[in-house]
Amino acid sequence: METKRIAEILRQGNPGDSTRVQGWIRTKRESKGFSFLEVNDGSSLANLQIVLNGDYPEYEQILKTLTTGASVEVEGELVESPAKGQRVELKAAQVTVFGEADETYPLQKKRHSFEYLRTIAHWRSRTNTLGAVFRVRNACAAAVHQFFQERGFLWVHTPIITGNDCEGAGELLAVTSLDLQNVPRGDKQAVDYSQDFFGKPAYLTVSGQLEAEVMAMAFGNVYTFGPTFRAENSNTSRHLAEFWMIEPEMAFCDLEGNMDLAEQFLKFAFKSVLEACPEDMEFFNKRINDTVLATADNIINNEFERVTYTDAIALLEKAPDKFEFPVKWGLDLQSEHERYLAEKLFKKPVIVTDYPIEIKAFYMRVSEDEKTVRAMDVLAPNIGEIIGGAQREERLDVLEARMRSHDINPEELWWYLDLRRFGTVPHAGFGLGFERLVQFMTGMGNIRDVIPFPRAPESLDF
Repeated sequence: METKRIAEILRQGNPGDSTRVQGWIRTKRESKGFSFLEVNDGSSLANLQIVLNGDYPEYEQILKTLTTGASVEVEGELVESPAKGQRVELKAAQVTVFGEADETYPLQKKRHSFEYLRTIAHWRSRTNTLGAVFRVRNACAAAVHQFFQERGFLWVHTPIITGNDCEGAGELLAVTSLDLQNVPRGDKQAVDYSQDFFGKPAYLTVSGQLEAEVMAMAFGNVYTFGPTFRAENSNTSRHLAEFWMIEPEMAFCDLEGNMDLAEQFLKFAFKSVLEACPEDMEFFNKRINDTVLATADNIINNEFERVTYTDAIALLEKAPDKFEFPVKWGLDLQSEHERYLAEKLFKKPVIVTDYPIEIKAFYMRVSEDEKTVRAMDVLAPNIGEIIGGAQREERLDVLEARMRSHDINPEELWWYLDLRRFGTVPHAGFGLGFERLVQFMTGMGNIRDVIPFPRAPESLDF
């Protein structure tokens, strides 16, 4: 007898089919000599109802082991279900209990807060909400690869351990093999990194962008999709210390091409997830945030607005709303400004371009006015910035000057400058936090609830 996933049975199973299912009991109830088990195997939001007749051999004895949380294998025949909301149920002929669960199992039939579920992250995937989150996360990850692979991009694996700070923000998690109880010291009591594993300071990467640029100079179009890290001491609903990033880099590409790709990617990702996880997305819209489906429709069916930073500032200065943070040319946009543009002013995604040179990273291409850089941020309703990117500075002399203005020693990035010495080309790319995207799609209120095992300040469980 073939073992089938519950999602397949609910979609395609017919009365009279013999089948086997394996999963975990969500609930149990007894009525008129029958027991009804709700079993879930993680493949769908819905459970499969198992009907166990009272004349089953040793019925009373096995019933004691069929408790919430227990793992079971059930063989039997599908029958039409008289219950509302389900087409078929499984009439059990053979039940095997693999692992029992007593009353201390933490996911008994009651509501649990997301805060509590984070303390039992090894169990929370069995809940309806987190199960739906991780199915959407899986579908979204598949869409990432499908989108870039269909367009001829090469998936490249950039280093997790690095010696450089791509963003220049200094929020780095150090990696060392030194004995922290007896750290070697040199002149002026500075740490002697020559005795460390790499012979120099090492960190967990904040971005694979610089290495992705290297690969783009050989393959044209590439993308990274992997973990990145920030030692940002922020306990908010928007920040993680470990998260995944999607970072495409395109040779022979300018800011216009970069914006086009970013827009195409978001539309593709949302459409793919809606097609792969319709029940889960309906669940989020009903139980978590009633704008989830409208947001997806807004992304998929609207052309993104495009506006310069200068024009965005002018629009914000004229806004009748009062903002907590000041609006002034030369200051970075805050989340409240970004959301105002996307939610109230344009009521759809907005791409803001050409930011002041002083507030952006050293690698962004300086514009002809020498006051702005060819940067872009994609702003979306309900979340604000979702994508950040730029055309990269391909001119050697300009890039060296920009490094010095950011107190970056050009000799430390000699290999990055080499890309401008030999066969330089215009190129562009962007970065997208994967968890931010999943949070945006699902309407979940806290980013720690869209990654299986969140890492945050003073949080390193599981």
